[in-house]
Amino acid sequence: MKRYIDLRSDTVTMPTEAMKSAMLEAAVGDDVYEDDPTVIELEKLAAEMVGKEAALFVPSGTMANQIALMAFCKRGDEVILGKKSHIVAYEVGGAAVLAGASYALVDNADEIITPQDIVDNIRPKEVHQPDTGLVCLENALGSGRVVPLEAMKAAYDEAKRQGLPVYLDGARLFNAATALGCEARDIAQYADALMFCVSKGLAAPVGSLLCGDAVFIHQARRYRKMLGGGMRQVGILAAAGIVALKEMTKRLHIDHENTKTLAGLLDAIDGITVDKTKLDINLIFFNIHKSGFDHGSFASKMLAEGIKINKGNKGAYRFATHNDVNAQDITFVVEAIKNLLQ
Repeated sequence: MKRYIDLRSDTVTMPTEAMKSAMLEAAVGDDVYEDDPTVIELEKLAAEMVGKEAALFVPSGTMANQIALMAFCKRGDEVILGKKSHIVAYEVGGAAVLAGASYALVDNADEIITPQDIVDNIRPKEVHQPDTGLVCLENALGSGRVVPLEAMKAAYDEAKRQGLPVYLDGARLFNAATALGCEARDIAQYADALMFCVSKGLAAPVGSLLCGDAVFIHQARRYRKMLGGGMRQVGILAAAGIVALKEMTKRLHIDHENTKTLAGLLDAIDGITVDKTKLDINLIFFNIHKSGFDHGSFASKMLAEGIKINKGNKGAYRFATHNDVNAQDITFVVEAIKNLLQ
């Protein structure tokens, strides 16, 4: 099978040989009965790594986020969160359908929610208005930036002053921790519950972990079942998640270094400008502004060269590095783009 260099997302990562071996040898049970030993091991490890009491293995980050909204909010509640957050932009309006919740959108240029944003968006307690039920944060942000710990703490402390729970969409939590030079639990301490994916930069084939206290996870387990996420001999998948947490979290700095290398080489090409403010993790955002360049055929021409990318939006593109993109691939990609721009 032809090998492609795939820069569309870090969700395209292939499971490692260690993961495949672990999956083949995994001891399994029935997770709905809570007796799959490999799932139990993964959930215990996940909870320990983020400093929470318990964890729940779910099929996707989207399901984890929607379960959290269902668990924290009563129907009609309003949630304070970023306008560009994953929950708002990429989860098919699930909050309205599943939790019956609406949004109080924060639209800051840097996408970081501040204490003042929380204060400004809390509804007064009166009959005409919805109750504010939850504050949702993200780290890392989908923009490729990370949120400093001080900003996380400030938002969390204000939410607590206002009597609100805080949920963290930490899909790339370990990328954020790597960029900040801290442990994942250092970020997670500023949320009552959180989610992270093992199926992105950590290279597991499927799954996310929803983490919080035992009461929250008990309720989350019920909602997982309601949404059809109650899996059976899922230890086969959890085994890959264990490898992801034990091994792949330790190599994310390589992806970040490759991102900066690729960004520098792209920015040096005439007709390309990289957004250098969004290079904290493994994502690169750039614009091609060369006169006469055919953006409509760029993705297909790259595919013909053996490189998979997403179609751009008005000349704006995003590349993602990950475990399956090496230094030689970066050189090959840059040369291919140079040739197409000529």
